Amino acid sequence: MKKYVILAGISAIAFACGNQATEETKTETPATEQAAPAGPSADDEKGIELIAGSDCLTCHKVNEKSIGPSYQDVANKYTANDATIAELAGKIIKGGSGVWGEIPMTPHPQVSEDDAKTMVKYILSLKTN
Repeated sequence: MKKYVILAGISAIAFACGNQATEETKTETPATEQAAPAGPSADDEKGIELIAGSDCLTCHKVNEKSIGPSYQDVANKYTANDATIAELAGKIIKGGSGVWGEIPMTPHPQVSEDDAKTMVKYILSLKTN
């Protein structure tokens, strides 16, 4: 008889623990059903890869000034349209000076126009205001 009482006690504990896990799962379910924030687009991913594979991060940071302006400062200064994208892509390829201070940006003639535009589109996607 003692074995049955112990077995019944263990069964009750297992049942209670099983129900508790079910209750926890029920309270966690709504959080997992919420939409995840949108990540970078495929174009942004390509822009990030191109920037990481170049020497851009030597002088630029995403959200703080370094030797050159932060990418967020650039994004906040310019409007993302075809003319601006072409202009800034040209500055990546040919270099530039005077807009952000005395230190000129070195030219990057090895970067194709399409790649430079992809980089610019990513940078302009960082606009915060």
